[in-house]
Amino acid sequence: MKSKITKAAMVVTLLGASSQLFAQDTNPDAAGRFGKKEFRTWSIGGHAGILSSNTIFNGNDRDFNSAREALGYGGYIKKQILPALGLQADFLAGKVKGSGALNPGLTGGKYLGSNTAFETHLEWSAALTAVYNLANISINNENAVLIPYVKAGAGYMSSGAKVTDGTLTEQNHYKDGYFIPVGAGFKLGIAKGINLDFGYDVNFTKTAEFDGYNTGTFDKFSYGHAGIEFALGSKSKPQLQNYSSLANLRNESAEESAALRSALSTAEQKIERDREVYAKEMGDDDKDGVANKFDKCPGTTSGVVVDGSGCPLVAPATIIREKVIITEADRKVVAEAIKNLEFDLGKATIREKSFPTLNRVAALLVEKNFSLKLAGYTDNTGSNALNMRLSKERAEAVKDYLVAQGANPARIEAVGYGPARPIATNKTAAGRQANRRVEFNLF
Repeated sequence: MKSKITKAAMVVTLLGASSQLFAQDTNPDAAGRFGKKEFRTWSIGGHAGILSSNTIFNGNDRDFNSAREALGYGGYIKKQILPALGLQADFLAGKVKGSGALNPGLTGGKYLGSNTAFETHLEWSAALTAVYNLANISINNENAVLIPYVKAGAGYMSSGAKVTDGTLTEQNHYKDGYFIPVGAGFKLGIAKGINLDFGYDVNFTKTAEFDGYNTGTFDKFSYGHAGIEFALGSKSKPQLQNYSSLANLRNESAEESAALRSALSTAEQKIERDREVYAKEMGDDDKDGVANKFDKCPGTTSGVVVDGSGCPLVAPATIIREKVIITEADRKVVAEAIKNLEFDLGKATIREKSFPTLNRVAALLVEKNFSLKLAGYTDNTGSNALNMRLSKERAEAVKDYLVAQGANPARIEAVGYGPARPIATNKTAAGRQANRRVEFNLF
């Protein structure tokens, strides 16, 4: 009962170790130059070779002198944890044979003759082993070609031996037991994700009856094999155990250097093109002193005077101004208008008594085409803002009246100065009256 429980526990352990055999990494490969890399870490392999009762550790402790080689076969599932370390679930079956008792005589209560032979059927065996890669460095190839390794682990097997002395055959029942596999070998990378596997294993059984007779010493057997290994996962990803980071660094550095040289060459070409464009734009093909880029009239005849945009200058038309002559009579008309000009108190309304003299000013402006500036003033009574507005409105009122009488509005300017420029003191009523005025200036 205890043996069955132990066997079941071993099988569950091995199945758990390989439960993610066909799991695929669904994340996209985001590895760029000097970025994170994704690897294939799962692989499967199969092998076949020779099972033998002789091992490299054999001495005088073996039961049979001659080994009779027989076929062995198996496979494995492997998870690569680090570039140099992987865990492997191994499976092995076949037969181990030998003949010629090394020490004929009574052994274990039975007589062994020199012609005695045995044949052990290895029904099945399963082991969990750690595989350590001794080297996978390649200077120029990211996928290492030669990978030597060593391995060791622990396993469980079912086997039964058949012993014969030439006339009598004794068949032992199948028995389960533990064993310790150790080995060494090397892999050859023949393609990306495909390796040839060559190895030699020695299996130390935890029983003295593996070959059918109990001599008090645990038995062992060897397995020399050749096989092939396939990496699982996306073919775009490298296999971790074969990956050479040194070679990858050299390749990525070379790619980066090539990219930088290409970018530098492109930048130099752009600078040269920009220089040619600049030389053409800032040149002066028509020699008029204006760069081509800003020349709106290219091809100007040599010697023609141009403006800032490169277009010929047009000579301004000569403006002949008539000399304005203002007589004393004219000044007298204006002076009388100023003297007689009155407004309603605090308003810009012209009183009727001022109309006759303003009419004469309007007739003078129409007749002689004079220009007139009207400047309104007030005393300092009230706020400055009020006085400024009132002075402006009174000057505008005079202008409106003169325009209504036929004067040219373009030749009349009306401004207000408020209490500025007083012509008398504002401390007396007479002085304030004098300061409330509109001045007429002919020109």
